[in-house]
Amino acid sequence: MKKAMMLGMSIVLLGFLGVSFSYGADTIKVGFVDTYSGPPSVYTFDVIDAFKMAIQTINAKGGVLGKKIEYTTRDEKFNPATGLAMAKELVMKEEVDILAGTINSATTLAVSDFAHKEKIPFLCTFAKSQKITGEQGHRYVFGIAENTRMIGKATASAIVKKPYKKFWVAGEDYEYGHAVGESSWEYTKAMKPDAQLLGQTWWKVGEADLAPYITPIVQAKPDMLFMATGGVGNLNFLKLAKAMDLMKHMNINLHTSIELSNLQALGKDGPEGVWGTVNYLFYYPETPENKAFVDEFRKLYNRPPKVGALYGYAAAQLIAKAYQKAGKIDKEAFITAMEGLTIDSPVGKLEMRACDHQLMLPMFYGVTKKSPQYEYLIAGDIMTIAGKDYLPTCEEILKVRK
Repeated sequence: MKKAMMLGMSIVLLGFLGVSFSYGADTIKVGFVDTYSGPPSVYTFDVIDAFKMAIQTINAKGGVLGKKIEYTTRDEKFNPATGLAMAKELVMKEEVDILAGTINSATTLAVSDFAHKEKIPFLCTFAKSQKITGEQGHRYVFGIAENTRMIGKATASAIVKKPYKKFWVAGEDYEYGHAVGESSWEYTKAMKPDAQLLGQTWWKVGEADLAPYITPIVQAKPDMLFMATGGVGNLNFLKLAKAMDLMKHMNINLHTSIELSNLQALGKDGPEGVWGTVNYLFYYPETPENKAFVDEFRKLYNRPPKVGALYGYAAAQLIAKAYQKAGKIDKEAFITAMEGLTIDSPVGKLEMRACDHQLMLPMFYGVTKKSPQYEYLIAGDIMTIAGKDYLPTCEEILKVRK
């Protein structure tokens, strides 16, 4: 694992130090602002590595409209003020054609506002706030990853097919936690009117000892616990779930509980029986396209791709195909070409929805289980939820934007 991380770090080291790749007149310039140090980097390295992998292939075939795609990175260290300053420097000094990146939603919204004012395309590759392509969406921002509203609706669409009636919502007391937990419940209630919410429990971000919060929930005996944590919070809860054997007392749903970033870190100590959602699994679907993607990624980086790899790959394909469709290197023509654009991906054809600039990704819903093939748990009983079935409708988006 350490070797793989060092390899990923070396690939983009120059960019992290604030050093730009040299651009020529025959290049399309993409500037990534993201968190490349600390815990979030377990997700962001895969984004940039898959982006690099994709543009290497694109450039080897002649690039786009006779131009090569090149990129540079800036490490905002999970600081929105730093991220905004770096985005401004990339546009004003480096003269990038496109901004990309961001895992921190606060950074995303700040950079999005700047992109709107400067009229420069911005592809958000990981942040989850529903405001990005919802309430604060605009012509110049595009969402590559799923957002909290989408997570809630996808979760509910899977949960309502099960015979659960009593629910509890719990998680970290910040925007992401509330948005994921509450939207999961609200969509569940809308789809299943007889569902009951027994209670809600919230704790501060980074809280290590969760047992005092979880014990009363176990005593309340809900059929399903909607857990709403992220990053390190996910690992803390999953460790507790195993230690307390919570799955004997209730069903548990945690977004990304089945994602490689969490399960690989826990190894054989991951808890079996936790339900979850994620946009990408390197072993599913078992299609030639996904297998080819995984093989290429492994060959370059000596590790299997995590969910961020899908986002980075999709971003590269969208950029190349949109410019090709536009027929010229022009920001406004690029944006118009992006609307309704479809690309091929390891998980099938993906469409950039025109009404809100949100990529329509499939969502995979499954439960953690042991596998003789891997040194960590994987997802079983996988259900695929199509993007069109869990994205908010265009009417909903227009309503919240007004």
